[in-house]
Amino acid sequence: MFRIRTLSAAGAAVAAVVAGMALLPAQAQAASGSVHLYKIYYDSPGTDRGANTSLNAEYVQIRNTTSKGVSLKGWTLTDASRHTYTFGTYTLGKGKTVTVHTGKGTNTTANRYQGRAAYVWNNDKDTATLKKSTGAKVDTCSYNSTKADYTMC
Repeated sequence: MFRIRTLSAAGAAVAAVVAGMALLPAQAQAASGSVHLYKIYYDSPGTDRGANTSLNAEYVQIRNTTSKGVSLKGWTLTDASRHTYTFGTYTLGKGKTVTVHTGKGTNTTANRYQGRAAYVWNNDKDTATLKKSTGAKVDTCSYNSTKADYTMC
């Protein structure tokens, strides 16, 4: 009986060590940063009349907290109604943030434009989803309030 208990205790100890080792890659990955949704400015200032300036004041920011640039080519940003923006050839630099505006404009390193003539983000509630080109979900951010114009993710 004593040997069985000793072996069982030893087996439990080995299982605990193995389980702890399985966590190490996730901890290391978390320590190295991520690409994630950072801010959604869903209710542009003033009256929503659809002017391009107002459309561009509605935006989503995506932040790269990794130690290297990340290619977002083919990545998508989608709302709950499935309005989708797909990144073309674009690399988000290490430690950088890109702002994806709803309206029209000239793409730069810091600003991308969906080229839409209508608002995307609801003024009361919505969910943003960021996915890789493979379709793998990277991040989501939701809001449910008319008391603010933006949410931090």
